[in-house]
Amino acid sequence: MTVKLGTNPIAWSNDDLQSLGGETPLETCLREARAAGFDGIEMGHKFPRDADTLGPLLQRHELSLVSGWYSSHLLERDAAAEIEALGPHLALLKAMGCRQLIFAETSNAIHGRQDVPLSQSPSVGAAEMETFGARVTEVAEHVRDQGLQLAYHHHTGTIVETEAETDAFMAATGDAVGLLLDTGHAVLVGADPAALARRYAPRITHVHCKDIREDVMHQVRAQDMSFLDAVVAGIFTVPGDGCIDFAAVLAALGEPKYQGWLVVEAEQDPAKANPGIYAAMGHRNLARYAAEAGLA
Repeated sequence: MTVKLGTNPIAWSNDDLQSLGGETPLETCLREARAAGFDGIEMGHKFPRDADTLGPLLQRHELSLVSGWYSSHLLERDAAAEIEALGPHLALLKAMGCRQLIFAETSNAIHGRQDVPLSQSPSVGAAEMETFGARVTEVAEHVRDQGLQLAYHHHTGTIVETEAETDAFMAATGDAVGLLLDTGHAVLVGADPAALARRYAPRITHVHCKDIREDVMHQVRAQDMSFLDAVVAGIFTVPGDGCIDFAAVLAALGEPKYQGWLVVEAEQDPAKANPGIYAAMGHRNLARYAAEAGLA
């Protein structure tokens, strides 16, 4: 098998809007993730932040730690300062045996602000993108020296959001910088995730698989909702339950053959979408798509 299937706890307890699933115990999340068939899980805000506690906890549920999100501030500080701030997170992922470090610029991001519509997403000019890309590359080289791969997450509400911004970012960064392909974020901003997969396959080192409910996406765009209001409205769902052509995306990842994790990361309101039921659906559908694409 060339890929492993993982999930993210954001379906059980949302990191950006912690009232969603705030009452759900971490044990419930881990138990249901494993019952759905997943081999690993990414880190969420309820996870203990030391390996001596986190390791045995995940072992009890027969789960590996896939990776964990890191919020960078490279628009405001240089690479040396970012590397110092990154230290504890990097050390934890390294101690847990992770191969990827998920990285995204959030110094001026709006995805966590429920009062700011998506039309107000930040952007930078060409010169600032070049400076930013050089700083990300320096951090990525440090991460690589520590034995991990930096996977940059293009994300709605950040400076690397659209297909054009992703292209500019990839052109401004060196080979040490991997790309985290997120199917749902791509489609939400009008990009084609299969085209991104074909264009950047050699540099795609991590994949987040979320589907889009097309009717909700049209509503979000028409009403210029915030990202978090879009989540609450149900814009995202698990693979196979929306409009994204996952067969095309995974086929594009077959040349060269993708070797990493495929992670179901579909934030929903758990009061509306039972996380355990949707986790099982997402695993079942994603496993089928992966097999059909020759990735499993």
